[in-house]
Amino acid sequence: MELAAQHPGFLGVEHARTPGSAAITVSYWTDEAAIKAWRDDAEHREAQAAGRERWYKSFAIRIAKVESARQMEPDT
Repeated sequence: MELAAQHPGFLGVEHARTPGSAAITVSYWTDEAAIKAWRDDAEHREAQAAGRERWYKSFAIRIAKVESARQMEPDT
């Protein structure tokens, strides 16, 4: 994510993992052009290839638009 954070349009990332090792990573970008620039980054492509070879049996990529977001914080 260090590389992604250097790209224009990067807004942030969230990760979650289940006890059974299923995982999800969501990255947020300002617009579709920023997403495409990240997709086409040569170093990112190398990291994707390494991931396919070493760590992931399968994966899915989904591009979605966040229309609204809400968050509940615990009472302090």
